[in-house]
Amino acid sequence: MADRRADDFMKSGWQRHIYQDISSVWVIGLITAFSIFLSTPGPAANPQEQLISSDDYLNKMQAGWIGQMIGAEWGLPTEYKFKGRIIPMRSVPEFEPSMINKAFINDDLYVELTYLRSLETHGLDVSARQAGLDLAGTYYKLWHANDIGRRNVRSSIAPPDSGHPRFNKHADDIDYQIEADFSGLISPGLPNSVIQLGQRFGSITNYGDGIYGGQFIGGMYAAAFFETDIQKIIEAGLKCIPHASQYHECIRDVLTWYRQQPDNWLKTWRLINEKYYLNPNYRRFSCERLPKSSRDVDAKINGAYVVMGLLYGNRDPDKTIIIAMRCGQDSDCNPSTAAGILFTTLGFSGLPERFKANLNTKKKFMGSPYNFQKLVAVCEKLFQQNLIRCQGRIVKTEKGTITYFIPIRLPQPGPLKQSWIPDPPQNCRYSYDELSQIFADKK
Repeated sequence: MADRRADDFMKSGWQRHIYQDISSVWVIGLITAFSIFLSTPGPAANPQEQLISSDDYLNKMQAGWIGQMIGAEWGLPTEYKFKGRIIPMRSVPEFEPSMINKAFINDDLYVELTYLRSLETHGLDVSARQAGLDLAGTYYKLWHANDIGRRNVRSSIAPPDSGHPRFNKHADDIDYQIEADFSGLISPGLPNSVIQLGQRFGSITNYGDGIYGGQFIGGMYAAAFFETDIQKIIEAGLKCIPHASQYHECIRDVLTWYRQQPDNWLKTWRLINEKYYLNPNYRRFSCERLPKSSRDVDAKINGAYVVMGLLYGNRDPDKTIIIAMRCGQDSDCNPSTAAGILFTTLGFSGLPERFKANLNTKKKFMGSPYNFQKLVAVCEKLFQQNLIRCQGRIVKTEKGTITYFIPIRLPQPGPLKQSWIPDPPQNCRYSYDELSQIFADKK
């Protein structure tokens, strides 16, 4: 079936109902609260702004979620079965359109939806302390930094100490990296929002490179709404993290090696493996504090494999997912992230029909009040709030079209932190009354 144009797409089916709901509820609310400007036609962007229509934002944002769902489930049968070696093509699962609906119970999705719920419930300024309590009240299964971070909160250790290397031996793991997609999907063109969200939500479970991985991923999503050149999207992500970090160095190396051999991803994979998997100087924290196997979940090397899929996939959805998967290690999370970013550039209307035709829009994600329809609506609402907070503009014409004017700001990364030489813990602890709130609404 031929793909429909974005405008036709937004006027049909359940997508139209989402749009109408947003137009009639959230937009009206924002008109009252934030004095949306009315004009015919809408004013042009000035040189310090970039703009995106509401329809285009919805089109791209939905595609970002679809990419995560498809990549996670397609790669799931291979997860951690190929560590330090390339997955042979014969071991790559066949894609099935029904895979997408298995993602509703996938950990690549449900933690970030908990974070979205914290933002919706408590506002964009929700503290890491409150978000930690929200995560602590969940019942779904967690691993690595997520698991220890949640255990820390339940035992009264509050962020940022819950993700500090003193208390969380998995601080450099991939956890926040696989959850940070939400930060970019509600921050198109707003890299500093991505950075700030990473500092708060990432600190619940991670530290240093473990947080930078998420800020890098979020920064790529934020750029993917306006850019299609993959190398420029990667460079935009790098601007969101400290230049002196090992994570930054790793991604710069992958870009350099890609430019040297743009048609040979296998050679680039071997260079990554030699420097960032086999060399103990680039996994210091895991070597000192964790079993040898912990290097398999290191944020840097898995981030490198996300970038491998994006670069060598040449904007082809199947090729992007398969290469990110075949790099091994966390081979469901990495294609999920790579597909989410690529699909954002393509938009829902630009996706092959087999990736979206079977989507159950009414099914809820595990541990969340959101089905796909509600997820889309809450992301739109949070983006609107985020944009106003960042001094952007929402313009609605008399014909009813809505355009978002986004201020252009240079990214301001946080200070360099390294897990093997961390700053002292801040002695952050929850009170008994705070801890009693964790399961109060579960009784």
